[in-house]
Amino acid sequence: MQATRSRTTDPAHDVLRYDHQPLKAIFSPQTVAVIGATEKPNSVGRTLLWNLIRNPFGGTVFPINPKRSNVLGIKAYPSIGEVPETVDLAIIITPAPTVPDIVRQCVEAGVKGAIILSAGFKEIGPKGVELEQQILEYARQSTMRIIGPNCLGLMNPLTGLNATFASAMAIPGSVGFISQSGALCTSILDWSFQENVGFSAFVSIGSMLDVGWGDLIYYLGNDPNTKSIVIYMESIGDARSFLSAAREVALTKPIIVIKAGRTEAAAKAAASHTGALAGSDDVLDAAFRRCGVLRVYHIAHLFSLSELLGKQPRPKGPRLTILTNAGGPGVLTTDTLLIEGGTLAQLSSETTKALNQVLPPQWSHSNPIDILGDADPERYAKAFEIAVKDPNGDGLLVILTPQAMTDPTQTAEQLKFLAMQDHKKPILASWMGGAEVAAGAKILNQANIATFSYPDTAVRMFNYMWRYTYNLRGLYETPTFAASEDNLSTLETAKHLIDKVHSQGRSLLTEFESKELLALYGIPVVDTRMASRVEEALAAAEAIGYPVALKLLSETITHKTDVGGVKLNLTSAEEVQAAYEAIASSVAEKVGPEHFQGVTVQEMLKLDGYELIIGSSLDPQFGPVLLFGTGGQLVEVFKDRILALPPLNTTLARRMMEQTKIYKALLGVRGRPPVDMDALEQLMVRFSHIVVEQPWIKEIDINPLVASEDRLVALDARVVLHDPDTPEDQLSKPAIRPYPQQYVTYWVSQKEIPITIRPIRPEDEPMAVKFHESLSEESVYLRYAHLIKLSSRTGHEPMSRLCFIDYDREMALVAEYTNPETHERQIIGLGRLSKVYGSNEAEFSLLVADSFQRQGVGTQLLEQLLYIGRQEKLTSIMAEILTDNRVMQHICEKIGFTLNRVIGEPMVRAEIQLSD
Repeated sequence: MQATRSRTTDPAHDVLRYDHQPLKAIFSPQTVAVIGATEKPNSVGRTLLWNLIRNPFGGTVFPINPKRSNVLGIKAYPSIGEVPETVDLAIIITPAPTVPDIVRQCVEAGVKGAIILSAGFKEIGPKGVELEQQILEYARQSTMRIIGPNCLGLMNPLTGLNATFASAMAIPGSVGFISQSGALCTSILDWSFQENVGFSAFVSIGSMLDVGWGDLIYYLGNDPNTKSIVIYMESIGDARSFLSAAREVALTKPIIVIKAGRTEAAAKAAASHTGALAGSDDVLDAAFRRCGVLRVYHIAHLFSLSELLGKQPRPKGPRLTILTNAGGPGVLTTDTLLIEGGTLAQLSSETTKALNQVLPPQWSHSNPIDILGDADPERYAKAFEIAVKDPNGDGLLVILTPQAMTDPTQTAEQLKFLAMQDHKKPILASWMGGAEVAAGAKILNQANIATFSYPDTAVRMFNYMWRYTYNLRGLYETPTFAASEDNLSTLETAKHLIDKVHSQGRSLLTEFESKELLALYGIPVVDTRMASRVEEALAAAEAIGYPVALKLLSETITHKTDVGGVKLNLTSAEEVQAAYEAIASSVAEKVGPEHFQGVTVQEMLKLDGYELIIGSSLDPQFGPVLLFGTGGQLVEVFKDRILALPPLNTTLARRMMEQTKIYKALLGVRGRPPVDMDALEQLMVRFSHIVVEQPWIKEIDINPLVASEDRLVALDARVVLHDPDTPEDQLSKPAIRPYPQQYVTYWVSQKEIPITIRPIRPEDEPMAVKFHESLSEESVYLRYAHLIKLSSRTGHEPMSRLCFIDYDREMALVAEYTNPETHERQIIGLGRLSKVYGSNEAEFSLLVADSFQRQGVGTQLLEQLLYIGRQEKLTSIMAEILTDNRVMQHICEKIGFTLNRVIGEPMVRAEIQLSD
């Protein structure tokens, strides 16, 4: 049976994991060396050593100081190499110039992890950068990982490890906190004591010389004691690593970020409309949306939201029901809800009827549900029971103001038991007031009902929760369209076009060339013809048919309208000739005749449609960024646009459009028919493929793209390339790895059946479900080492996590067969390669449909996985195979794997070395 089990966590199934955590030595060390330990009062070296010994963490501490025989009564050693035991964690507190050599000594001594608290590195300029490079060179000679430099250190409150120079130890809890600011760490720590917030980890990450956001997100994501991850961020660092880790972890644990620098000047605008509209903070928002991270804007909201997500289910929609005993707070709360993106739920007729039965006639008869100022606990309870069951509401907020007839404590007691039922929607409360409502608020909090002093704060939290749901849902909704894998000819033709422009020493494509590029990717363009003489313009106009438009043809001018280079609605030869001469004259007068290479003659479309803009420009951190919004000449005035990271699929394209004002118009408004949204989604997907597949493109936009009921057409397009002298390794790469087209192969089975072997796509989910439905129990058992019910394997969540991969951390291949009679495509085999976290090794898994076994499919999949492993510079690939699975063992041996029995388990370990 050609099936094997990988012990890496399979995104589709709950499988075992190797205990391979390179940061474990830092978070849970058994031996700690303090290099720079001292007894100098109020010094970092003394404070840190004292923190380690006064908070027992179950390990041994070794002070390192060449000038002392002991520090604080503990035997000291002159260097790390003279410590009698292998050190898990070295904490370095010496002057910056000494650190590289100390790191070298740590590597030679086999130290597993280091925290560099010292400052004086890249923050001081070139000298500091050089020191960092020296440190990295030494560290890369081993598997040692480094946090810092210029950081506070870290705490593991659950074990008692305090490897910081902070004045107190954090309270144990379930929040993993990471901060780029050591000063903010100490402030948060002080605040947490007052609010009784506990932490599973408390990390000051410093300048991220080695360990970055992605490493820590992965670590905390795998930590069973961490329920949520809270981040204070100043810079993104390795964008691809952050996005990859966050996207994987966010589905199971909320990641909440506050980012400093919102008011920094936006990234320098490029010459295009897209560049002018794309500010760096907006790009960061787009990145967070893409990976399911929730961004907040107030420090207090970080932990309130973390607590709330731990207590209450996420809302399934934006509709909130408000229950209150005071009209004023209800109205003010509604204002906040709507202004900040939420929706007021419309009460169903059944809910209104039920409320009429239990409330006084004067109740509001709408949402907010005002149950009046004399509401007693019983009235609150009855109204709550009805309101929480309303199918139109996605969440419920209960507001109480202390009035003469109000009993805040008893009302809380009544609601406590009702709210503890599984309503599958979040329940929030705002007991407004001070000492009078404190007891009631405490009762609600103890019942896991998040309680806020002010209702506007509560609705902000609800809106945050909905945004989090919305972002996550967008990650794993199954798309409906993907561009063909067989587009190598398109890639080559587009590359040839770009090479031709570069060979002429140009970086700006003409409008005609820009449209030619779009057309190669299936984006419809208006009929456009070049004319370098007036006679050619007249002939082109006659061929196209009047009316026509004339536009400047220039290899240097960015915006044609700025130099009088656009003439529209020309209805005769005389008008065309006059327009040609006017454009030539205007360009010569304003910028010089050398910028005039003629005109393009275009069909003057009479489309009753909407003008849109689709574009891309570069962000220094995230690479290419896509833009969509309202287009036309006033694009920068209206600024109705949204950004996203490429590549897109149809789900992401629709999500992108939903966040613009023009989206509602595109769906049809005031009797106007809707635009073909499916076609628009597919166009945006194709556009995103241009951006990720043609790295020489620096800026590109279509403005306007006219969208009407029956047609989409690019009226104007502009493409700017990188300078031809730019080294290829300096071209910007997408922060999210695009579909790896280079790994698509074609193969013929032993029974002469043509098979396509290619990386999996999100659109494959329906075929993946059918594949699993075809498997026998024996195949399932041999793959997973235990039987898994079909429903557990084929639900949307496990299937989407199988099909939605980032191609960076893992690679999944499908063997696809097309039935020649029915022309139905089906998956007949799945192969997966998953990197072992923190290493350059990977594990493979393999599964072949029963009806296609013993035809070489498994062998071919595994051969292709090995090829990919070599291309991705992996050092080794491994898996564990049941001893009963003789066929898989034979395949592995035939390909070159070595097999070894796993002691204590009915398993054989297969491993192959790919490189040294």
